[in-house]
Amino acid sequence: MKRALLGLAAVGLAFTGAVAAVDSPVQGKIPKLAPLGAEFNHAKYKFNRPGTNHGAFEWWGHLKDTITTDRHNVYVEVKIHGHDWVRYYGKQRRSVRLHESNWDGAQRYTGEVKLRVCRDRGALRPDNCAPEQDFSYNWDHR
Repeated sequence: MKRALLGLAAVGLAFTGAVAAVDSPVQGKIPKLAPLGAEFNHAKYKFNRPGTNHGAFEWWGHLKDTITTDRHNVYVEVKIHGHDWVRYYGKQRRSVRLHESNWDGAQRYTGEVKLRVCRDRGALRPDNCAPEQDFSYNWDHR
C-alpha cells in the first residue's frame, strides 16, 4: 500500500514538472551590442507566458556610455509588433542597469520584438546604432 502511494505521488510530481515546463517563460541571452560610444552587455530576455506580466517581453542588462568625453547619451530601443520604437536612456559618462517590460495591451502575449542599442548624437548627425536584434516566440504553436 505504501509503495503504491509513493509511486502515485512520484507520477504526480513528474506530471506537475512536465506541465510547469510547458508553461514556463521562454528565456535567452541577448548578445553584447556595442556600437561606437555605447555598450549593452550581460543582457537577457524573457517572453512571459499569456496571463503573466501582460504576456510581456521582459529584458534586462547593463547599458554603458563608453566615450565619456563626447557629451552624448546612449539608449536602448525596443519595438514590439505593430508599435513604434520605445526608447530607454542611460546616463552620460556612466553605466546603468535596465530592467524593462514591453507589451501590447490588445494581445494576449508579445510575440515579435526588435531591440537595438544606440549613441544619441543629437539632431544634426545620425545616431550610431548596433544592428537590430530580432526575437520571436509563438505561444499558440509551441
